[in-house]
Amino acid sequence: MIHHLAPKGRLGLVLANGSLSSQSGGEGDIRKNIVEADLVECIVAMPPQLFFTTQIPVSLWFISKDKTQKGKTLFIDARTMGSMKSRKLRELTDEDIGLIGKTVSEFEAGTLLDVAGFCAAVDTTQIAKQDYILTPGRYVGMADVEDDGGEPFEEKMARLTGELSGLFVESKKAEAEIRRQLKSVGGFEV
Repeated sequence: MIHHLAPKGRLGLVLANGSLSSQSGGEGDIRKNIVEADLVECIVAMPPQLFFTTQIPVSLWFISKDKTQKGKTLFIDARTMGSMKSRKLRELTDEDIGLIGKTVSEFEAGTLLDVAGFCAAVDTTQIAKQDYILTPGRYVGMADVEDDGGEPFEEKMARLTGELSGLFVESKKAEAEIRRQLKSVGGFEV
């Protein structure tokens, strides 16, 4: 497909996430050559369950022969976006799609600020250091964690394990009551 692009052509692909990191069948070499040729404009990791026919997660690849940000690739981690429309199908909201589009536009304009856990503009040299693996999570990092009020870890762990211990005691009491009730109803023992 890249071969058939015009000199300023662009292409969008939907590929299984294995294409981002697989080394089998020469895929690693193909990915390296595409990155080194400065053709990968953007990679978007999508959430699972977007299609009726498969639940596997996919990624969107945007290839350009005339990138506006030479030597850089935009990575977007959209794996947590969308909401479940049914038990088997996830749907992106208009806001999700708008945010992804706005992020791509800002990248192309050179005004994008990286957002931890969501997007990052990455130099080709950084991609080479990652052995040309294009998984967005490697580049966008983790989202900032909200402050939990500054409770020290040791104190928080002691408090939570104490609460868990209390719940175990309550669980045993409930189990004993259920056994007693079953026995009184008809002599059933569990």
